This record gives sequence, C-alpha cells and structure tokens, in this order.
Amino acid sequence: MGKKKSLVGTCELCLREEVEVTVHHLTPKELGGTFLPTALLCYPCHKQIHAIYTNEELAARMNTIERLRDDEQLKSYVKWINKQPASKLIKVVKSNDRKRRSKK
Repeated sequence: MGKKKSLVGTCELCLREEVEVTVHHLTPKELGGTFLPTALLCYPCHKQIHAIYTNEELAARMNTIERLRDDEQLKSYVKWINKQPASKLIKVVKSNDRKRRSKK
C-alpha cells in the first residue's frame, strides 16, 4: 500500500483554512459508522477529539459537527487553535479523565 495523499482544505471544526485535513467518522467505524456521515478535520482537532472522548461517547452524544462545536471542553480548544498557524505541530495528550473512562 502506498502513502495516503494529503488533503488540504478547511477544518469543519475550527474553520481554519488551507490546512491538512483528515476524514473523521462522526460515529466511529467500530461502532457502525462506516457508511454514516464524516467531517473533514485538521489533524490537531481530530487528535484532540479522540484525546478527550472514547469512541462510545462519540457515537452516543458527539456524532455531529454541531455537537462537537457546542461542547464546552472543545470550545476553549477551538478558540486557542484558531490563533495557531497551520504549520505549527501540536502535541496532543489524552486527558486523565479520558484515560480513566477508557479503562472501564
């Protein structure tokens, strides 16, 4: 298999333009989302979502771009990421709360 081609576009969560984007399944594939709606997200936003929420949480209550935008935990992140240049590499670490929830 060859390397995936990079897509450049607008992130549907933070609305930054001319950034590398990846396809985010709004309902995780492992929970039946293979053929359900997707969103194009920049890598930092995509990583942040998965650092905060388990796949079960994403499928149950964070399965639209509007719900993600309205989420209190993501609002402050989106406000911050909007100030960052598209070229900046962002380190994302799973939250301790997320680590505890995934062990249950």
